[in-house]
Amino acid sequence: MRGLLAALVALGLATAAAAASAQDAAPTPDHTFSYREIDGQALHAHVFFPTGHDAGQPANGILLFHGGGWSAGSPEWTFTTGRRFADWGLVAIAVEYRLTDADVTPIDAFDDVCAALGWARRHASELGMTTRLAGYGVSAGGHLIALTATRGCPSGEAGPDALLFWSPALDVARDGWFRRQLRGRATAAAYSPAEHVGPSTPPTSIVHGAEDMLTPLAGARRYCERVRQTGTMCELNVYEGVGHLLTRNLANQESDFDPDPDARADGIERQRRFLVRLGFVTNR
Repeated sequence: MRGLLAALVALGLATAAAAASAQDAAPTPDHTFSYREIDGQALHAHVFFPTGHDAGQPANGILLFHGGGWSAGSPEWTFTTGRRFADWGLVAIAVEYRLTDADVTPIDAFDDVCAALGWARRHASELGMTTRLAGYGVSAGGHLIALTATRGCPSGEAGPDALLFWSPALDVARDGWFRRQLRGRATAAAYSPAEHVGPSTPPTSIVHGAEDMLTPLAGARRYCERVRQTGTMCELNVYEGVGHLLTRNLANQESDFDPDPDARADGIERQRRFLVRLGFVTNR
């Protein structure tokens, strides 16, 4: 992700604007739980169940993590995607994590993501869910869930069994903005997923715009190449002529957001097929 403060602050605003355009019709979660309380703040997991879900017939699950440059955003931004995953037959969980401020860094957000994974597995039975989980992340959210499967959770919690990314920030070792958000607690390379790919990194599907100026395609390519070197599948679906989150507005990828509908539909379908191939969902 580019080390430009203004661009990444605007990223949160851009994603918010994009989400806001669809939020009038955004679905309501079937249930909301508090998965963690830390420093007096309750963090929530918003759950979408497949239609007619029977807890006696467990479904596979997927955890969703929103974007926003680590410093902005809300799980509501992934509610429409969560409902879509539920319609495919998954128990979909949109996760809240702490955002960067004077006291919080992306390391803390990563800790929240690990806690959410553990919570989902511990409560799988009551959610009518198997312990087979996928992770889905948009932009900075992709970075956070990728860390669980590359660097690994300090708690020892296993990462997801599959990863799906949308314009992810996977190579942040030289990113000045990310480094500043760490506030000296670690080097950026220590929390860059591309630096820590290994045998435990699961099958991965990435959707990325060729002209992305916020999370450049080169980072996704590097990550995918390293995953493939371990013998694991990594699909990189590249869309020409579009930028971050598949926007057609290349001159200003931080506002006036205009996702290409054809690229978006194709990316969604490719990730559905990816889940079918892995046996996460059936080919309806």
